[in-house]
Amino acid sequence: MIRVHLPYHLMTLARLQGEVELDVPAPVTQAAVLDALEAKYPMLAGTIRDHGSKKRRPMIRFFACQEDISNQSPDSPLPAEVASGKEALFVIGAIAGGSFN
Repeated sequence: MIRVHLPYHLMTLARLQGEVELDVPAPVTQAAVLDALEAKYPMLAGTIRDHGSKKRRPMIRFFACQEDISNQSPDSPLPAEVASGKEALFVIGAIAGGSFN
């Protein structure tokens, strides 16, 4: 089982508490995990990636094994620790803002 940690606003939208566990067949890639996530929770479709292009939304980042993998190909295999369920794939909403001056 693949473990996915979502930001609070997406957990609220999907009426979830805690991590999501998904059954994703090999090869385990960002695209495969997001396909499984959107299939299980259709209300999340379009929130993490664009409906048509399937590209990551600009304010969303992906982390695996404490590394930012947001700019890697969605078809690249995820680290073995994530594919085995030992580590979670983190979907993070980016924080933006101006200066405090």
